[in-house]
Amino acid sequence: MAPRDPSLPPGADMEAFVREQMDFVGFGEADGALIRLSAPLVLAHERTLTTALYDRFLEFPATAKFFLKEDGTPDRERLERRKHSLTRWLRETAEVAMSHGFVYYLLGVGISHSHREYGPGGRVPAEFMVGAMSLVQTALARLFQEEMDDPVTALAAAVAWNKLLLVQLNALLLGYLLPPLQESGKAE
Repeated sequence: MAPRDPSLPPGADMEAFVREQMDFVGFGEADGALIRLSAPLVLAHERTLTTALYDRFLEFPATAKFFLKEDGTPDRERLERRKHSLTRWLRETAEVAMSHGFVYYLLGVGISHSHREYGPGGRVPAEFMVGAMSLVQTALARLFQEEMDDPVTALAAAVAWNKLLLVQLNALLLGYLLPPLQESGKAE
């Protein structure tokens, strides 16, 4: 594997950035196999997982504001769209699909959350992206603990998912490193 060119920003070659991060966290074939092995269990609970995450967002004013209508009630239509997007991400993650398209999709999600100038709540602070990933990791670890017969396999699956999710979090957070449009000279 050729190293990432350090003279380029990480987002310029997302595939190399992600490969480097996967190597750094020690993500290997065995981790990918464990994720694929546990994928049917995760996908069988995808609705429960996504609903729990968005319910948690609604419990906190700092995150609820992104999902409320002008009258202060939850925007159920928006929440369903977001759950659908999260389900898509979960399915792709369960396939360990770190393809060209998917890694740039992650960067796009990071940019859309970090440079959001429209919609309820505005820009999503980075700490909530980190916190959301932590909630997903915790939910998966609990799911494996409760549903897998072998505790050693459950722990190994949780570790594998954690590695991959943290690599993805790094890709998502790259969006927060880009300057706002007005600072980059692209907006008038």
